[in-house]
Amino acid sequence: MKNRIKPLYIVVSLFACMLPQACKKEFLEPRPLSFFTPEETFKSAQGLWATLVSCERNMRIEFFGDAPPIVTEGIFSEIAVEGTTDKPGPAQNLDLAITPDAELNHTDYNKIGWYWNEGYRGIRYANTAIVNIDKPTDYASEAERNHLLGAAYFHRAARYYRLTQQFGDVPLILNVLDEPKLDFYSTKREVILHKMKQDLEFAQEWVPDDVNKGQVTKGAVSHLLTKVNLALGLFDDAIASASRVIDGGRYRLMTDRFGTDAGDPTKNVIWDLHRPENKSLASNTEALMLVIDRLNIDGNFDGGSQTMRNTVPFWANSGIVTPSGRGGTSDTKGIEIDQVTAYGRGIGRLRPTYYSQKGLWTDANDLRHAPGNWMDMEDLVYNHPNLKRDNDPYYGKHLQLRNEAGKLLSSDTIRQWFGWPHYKLYIEDPNRVQPAGGNTDWYVFRLAETYLLRAEAYFWKGDLASAANDINKVRIRAQAAPISVADVNIGTILDERARELYYEEPRKTELTRIAYIFAMTGKVAENGKSYTLQAFSTDNYFYDRILAKSDFYNKGVTTNLGITYKISPYHVLWPIPISAINANPMGHINQNQGYAGSESNIPPLEEIPAEGNN
Repeated sequence: MKNRIKPLYIVVSLFACMLPQACKKEFLEPRPLSFFTPEETFKSAQGLWATLVSCERNMRIEFFGDAPPIVTEGIFSEIAVEGTTDKPGPAQNLDLAITPDAELNHTDYNKIGWYWNEGYRGIRYANTAIVNIDKPTDYASEAERNHLLGAAYFHRAARYYRLTQQFGDVPLILNVLDEPKLDFYSTKREVILHKMKQDLEFAQEWVPDDVNKGQVTKGAVSHLLTKVNLALGLFDDAIASASRVIDGGRYRLMTDRFGTDAGDPTKNVIWDLHRPENKSLASNTEALMLVIDRLNIDGNFDGGSQTMRNTVPFWANSGIVTPSGRGGTSDTKGIEIDQVTAYGRGIGRLRPTYYSQKGLWTDANDLRHAPGNWMDMEDLVYNHPNLKRDNDPYYGKHLQLRNEAGKLLSSDTIRQWFGWPHYKLYIEDPNRVQPAGGNTDWYVFRLAETYLLRAEAYFWKGDLASAANDINKVRIRAQAAPISVADVNIGTILDERARELYYEEPRKTELTRIAYIFAMTGKVAENGKSYTLQAFSTDNYFYDRILAKSDFYNKGVTTNLGITYKISPYHVLWPIPISAINANPMGHINQNQGYAGSESNIPPLEEIPAEGNN
């Protein structure tokens, strides 16, 4: 923990080292830190608001760049697997790849360690504002002070919500450390969540909705509070917090055409909802929380979103051939049939399962799977210029997976052959010769999810009619047929989440949260089983759901390198990185069951120490 939670004066010193005088000899002479000291910086409300800008940037990184962390959330679920098949590092055989001492924070492996490191970094930023909240002397009003505090509470709660669903019991840090601390202890997950609930209830009263795009809104606070309430099994409270968003008058689902392509009759509202230009529009009443990333704007993400690189199949690979055996596709920009500009160059990193490509889509009218919004490989054509040059009859014709004799025309169907939601993942990328996905704002929370969260709360309460009504709000907007009350269970709610929130929701986090609820309540799942907390790491809904829906994990599917896709029940929680445990010799951070080191676990703390750090 010492390496992640640095005292503020160390951060300030590192900043000073980057200044020009750092190269002069007199820089070595001791001198006061002047206005860089916390005492001076945080006399201004603006100084504290700046710490929350760091939280916002920290939140943005989850969705951007090559192999962004959200990919790791997807592959620990039933919707996708890691599709990079040309190297042995990616998380495919999870039994072998996911251990406490493995590489847990690398583009070619996974980003479990990123969630640990950046979770606590975001907590440190938020704690800085919380601890120093009464130092500024220039608040315009008490309301401004409480707004800032509420926003900081949101950011801290958002990190702890994720950490407790990803790792379970973790250290709770509520203060800013001014010296190294080597004696952290794990705190019980429920204790942490109750504290976050308390903080979010304060924030819900003081954070307004009328803020700059990218800042915390009242709607986002209530949305996160709904997730925390669900995680605690407080279903009435979850219904109440979700209803504050849904029925508050500020937010509504976008059901009419809007934004940049509103006049294009070939498009529809689903397309409009996910255009980069439309996400932050004042007329978009569905966005509760956004991260902001714009081309040529200070502070943008240098690598762009890279959504297409990470999620689109490797369709331009030479392994895709025509029925006559010739290389069929090209990702060269500007050729006669320029498919790379239209769809981007993918490498198949996030490879959807049959369930998320085909199994979900039982309604032919669903706009989320309609032609133009959804792409299948057969929608692409053989476009390699050499085919036209040589008068090949397949030039310009649609791709096909097999020839007439049944022979595969793809050398690697894991990376090269699958469908994807083009409407969501297509982001123009003018700065790259091979578009990978450019800069764009991105949804963190959206009202459609709030409806599905409230539907889930109604389900746990046994009010299936109200649950069906909320699910159908989302379905009807997509022109899908309503479901009946008899259809409602957690499986159908998860199905709707997968249709609506692909590459938006942290799928592993939400599956684990639901697995915890089944274990807490003992409620019988749609698979006929009930679960307990005592056996959580060996028998849980998370694992059973993945095995029931995934056509990869534990089905004997093997990559070209001989790696078999495998998952185990204990992957419901990720391993605590060994570096965090080893850096804490005077305390005890528990390791999750199933991983080496868990045999020495001790009971987690069940109370918050008076000093706020465990």
